[in-house]
Amino acid sequence: MERIKIGIIGAGRIGKLHAENLKRLPQVEIKTISDIFADNIRDWAAQTGIANVTANYQDIMQDPEISAVFICSPTDTHIAIIEEAAKAGKHIFCEKPISFALDKTVQALELVEKSGVKFQTGFNRRFDHNMSRIQELVREGKIGDTHILKITSRDPAPPHKEYIPASGGMFIDMTIHDFDIARFMVGSDVEEVFVQGAVLVDPVFAECGDIDTAIISLKFKNGALGVIDNSRQAHFYDQRVEVFGSKGCLTIQNDYPSSAELYTADGVYRDKPLYFFLERYNEAYVKEVKAFIDAIVHDTPVPVSANDGYQAELIAHAARLSLQEKRPVKVEEVLTRGHIRV
Repeated sequence: MERIKIGIIGAGRIGKLHAENLKRLPQVEIKTISDIFADNIRDWAAQTGIANVTANYQDIMQDPEISAVFICSPTDTHIAIIEEAAKAGKHIFCEKPISFALDKTVQALELVEKSGVKFQTGFNRRFDHNMSRIQELVREGKIGDTHILKITSRDPAPPHKEYIPASGGMFIDMTIHDFDIARFMVGSDVEEVFVQGAVLVDPVFAECGDIDTAIISLKFKNGALGVIDNSRQAHFYDQRVEVFGSKGCLTIQNDYPSSAELYTADGVYRDKPLYFFLERYNEAYVKEVKAFIDAIVHDTPVPVSANDGYQAELIAHAARLSLQEKRPVKVEEVLTRGHIRV
């Protein structure tokens, strides 16, 4: 069996995670990984079985043996790399968000479509065993017509201060996963967004023009309603979902290291939920890269499309506008505002 040769661009936390997961797939060879701090990752790359390490991602683009790239570099580099990969005829897996600017995202994705390469957006939560099961049951009509979606998504601790100004803000950095899951669960695009936001965790967010706490109301095109509540600091990773419909209700609770519970005279105790996204969504990350490789091998559509990435960004920009102007915002209104950027 001829192995698919992969190039990974960016060897931070997520790039290394994808590399470790791709190693588990027998039909894949990671030929090259690039990072601007190449010297810092040579030992790790050797241990991981990656032969080539470079500080210049152009080495990946110019290698005719590499047929697919994983873009795991900072968001502000994505567009240029996507466009170069598409022109080079390489399939693309891109971490979220595709970019900070909707017009640039559209421009890049139009080029991708013309080139005919596959493009998968890195929304790993769709592959979580809980999330995917709820979506299946909704599609099967087990709860009838969807009426209300509730998503609770709270991080255990805020990002470090240096990261916040470059993050794009809560909606494009954190809530974008919830926007994608909302569309995934309900099976409909979002029509309108209304945000109430605050800085309740750390004043550094206000200094950076951002928020750390939000309640977001969604109206879907199919008539369903949604609510997302976000916090940058819950002291544990809180990931819960409820989908209520005309015939019943589906819920997802947090995942735990074990289901063991201790009962004593002082109270009832159990483990805290799995800590943060690398633990909580570990297997989901494995499944998403396998799905991308399978789409290449069998020449089938990717399960999370370029449009899925674009739609989540569109909602994020509408949320930002709603926060700024303190009113509900139609998602299509964002498109009339010109070159929307964060």
